[in-house]
Amino acid sequence: MRMRENMKVKTILLTITSLLAAVAIGQAADAKAAWEQHCAKCHGPDGKGKTRMGQKLEVKDFTDPQVQAKLTDHAMAKDIKEGVTVGGKKKMPGFADKLSDEQIKELVQQVRSFARK
Repeated sequence: MRMRENMKVKTILLTITSLLAAVAIGQAADAKAAWEQHCAKCHGPDGKGKTRMGQKLEVKDFTDPQVQAKLTDHAMAKDIKEGVTVGGKKKMPGFADKLSDEQIKELVQQVRSFARK
């Protein structure tokens, strides 16, 4: 009887683990799609900012460890949500009306992923 219970527990744990992995994969795909739709035009597909618009706006290179070290998740989320204005000039629009808080958190993690590449 005990062996049967252990198998049930193992099956339940395996199922939960599989579901969590599927959710994580889905979120990563959503973040990548949001990045491509809203961010890549300026920041580039790789986060380096080597696009025409990115160079014009002098966006940060998110693959640079020093840039990553200076950024907090909270500040990034705020910038994504509210936009960035420097010297009275709008450098980046806010996306609060286009992205949910969860999507913004996922984009912050997308930015963090550029440091690991």
